[in-house]
Amino acid sequence: MELVEIDGSHTMQNLYDSLDVHVGQCYSVLVTANQAPGDYYLVASTRFMKKELTATGIVRYAGSKVPPSAVLPKAPTGWAWSFNQWRSFRWNLTASAARPNPQGSYHYGSINITRTIKFANSRAVVGGKSRFALNGVSHVDVDTPLKHLEYFGVADKFFKYNLTGDEPRAGSGPVSLAPNVITVEFRTFVEVIFENPEKGPQFYHLDGYSFFPVGMGPGKWTPESRKRYNLLDAVSRHAIQVFPKSWTAIMLTFDNAGMWNLRSEMWERRYLGQQLYISVQSPARSLRDEYSLPETVLLCGAVASLPKPPPYT
Repeated sequence: MELVEIDGSHTMQNLYDSLDVHVGQCYSVLVTANQAPGDYYLVASTRFMKKELTATGIVRYAGSKVPPSAVLPKAPTGWAWSFNQWRSFRWNLTASAARPNPQGSYHYGSINITRTIKFANSRAVVGGKSRFALNGVSHVDVDTPLKHLEYFGVADKFFKYNLTGDEPRAGSGPVSLAPNVITVEFRTFVEVIFENPEKGPQFYHLDGYSFFPVGMGPGKWTPESRKRYNLLDAVSRHAIQVFPKSWTAIMLTFDNAGMWNLRSEMWERRYLGQQLYISVQSPARSLRDEYSLPETVLLCGAVASLPKPPPYT
């Protein structure tokens, strides 16, 4: 398989016999049909699970009279293989992008970090029910969309910002249930660290943004970990994995105003609280940065009968 694209980004076209495709991720590959006429399997199988599940597809050449092999190839084993494959993915710095300039014209590695936020996932039983959390807070929804509450200026009556700090809570303290919303200053370049203390992998998606996964490693992240970052050609992505007992670091510019969801891609965990919202507000209230609330939008809950705020200008 010749890898040509990951999550909408052109990649260096390396060849692979097997690819790890984690939850929420997308790959495009080219397969060259240059073998003797016959039937050949494409195999998709689970990894890192107690029970292996397998699905197959068949590539059939014209004039094929040879059945596929009765023995399916085994998937690679071990986390080291996965780490090494992730490190082999590289942005194609000379390929064109959505902008007129090539992808490599965006030198993310030379931008100064203005803030570092570290998240650690956890699980607990609260009130006899399973919950999942980020930095000790398990998210619960309110009956009015968070962005509406913020836009109408009544957010403080329904939730508190920044219940989670920029560092995980020390130890295994209690998990609290609350709307989990943090603020990030508009147009700042932020480093986000995900730490996974559990025995299974984690997967995260961030709405509204692509980001650069610059580093992964076993154990806990420390400032020394930055020495191993890829600050040149990490592939811009929308979803990223965090291996067991390991960390993953991403970097991005929060230049898209709005209320954005950072969530686990494991739906049980998201539903039971392993998510939060990131509020990015432009202080200028300018149409350059964000559109006004559409006149036709449906309103509900606490803002249904409130007068609309002045539009952005």
